[in-house]
This record gives sequence, structure tokens and C-alpha cells, in this order.
Amino acid sequence: MGASGRERLVPPLCLNASQGYWTNLLRVRKTGVLSRHRHPQAVHGFVLKGRWRYLEHDWEATEGSYVYEPPGETHTLYVPEDVEEMITYFTVNGLMYYTDPWGKGTGFEDVFTKIDMCRAHYTAVGLGEDYVDQFIR
Repeated sequence: MGASGRERLVPPLCLNASQGYWTNLLRVRKTGVLSRHRHPQAVHGFVLKGRWRYLEHDWEATEGSYVYEPPGETHTLYVPEDVEEMITYFTVNGLMYYTDPWGKGTGFEDVFTKIDMCRAHYTAVGLGEDYVDQFIR
């Protein structure tokens, strides 16, 4: 589940618990793969740096590109080996539902699991679990 490349936790921009979405900057250094997943609702992205593609498509998201992930589409985000760093702004509505190659669920993330992950991370690095509260709406 999650990124298996060199993903770094970047603080969330917004964790909207009342409406069930989050916004964040996904940062991957060097090559990386974000596990196969789908979303029940639309996801919007904007590539700020670098480039990436979905293994299931033949197009590439390049710096300055807008990306739309339609509800229900299964995809695997891949950052090519020659990209030193990729940063994309994402707005994720609902959840990320991770799947195996046959579509069977292997896990999920939603705004509440994101909040829990942030609380654990901020506690571990000495900022305290309440540090995440500034991002929750």
C-alpha cells in the first residue's frame, strides 16, 4: 500500500473531515510507483515539477499538466527512472482503494486514515499529535 519509491511525507495542505477530501503535494524523488488503486470519486491533480505516467495509459503528465482521474478508473502512478524529483498537487475526494492485479481490494486510505497517519508521524518526529489539527477542516 502507498508509494514504494522514495516518497517523502509532505505535510497535507487540507484534511477536510466534514466533506471527506484531502489536498496534498505528492513528492517522489528518483523512480517510484504508487500502488495500483482507484477512487469512487473524481481526483484532480496539477504537476508542479517533473513528470510521471500511469502504467495503464500511454500519455504522460508533465510539468504544468492538469490531471483528471475519473471515478472508478484503476491506475498505477509511475515516476520514470530519469526523473530526479516529481511534485504533484492532488485533491482526492473520498478514498484511495488499493487493489491487486485482479481488482481485489488490498486496503484503503481516506481523510480519516490520513489524519491518523499524520498524528503518528508528528508524534514520532517530536511535534506532537495535535500538530495535524492546523490542517483539519
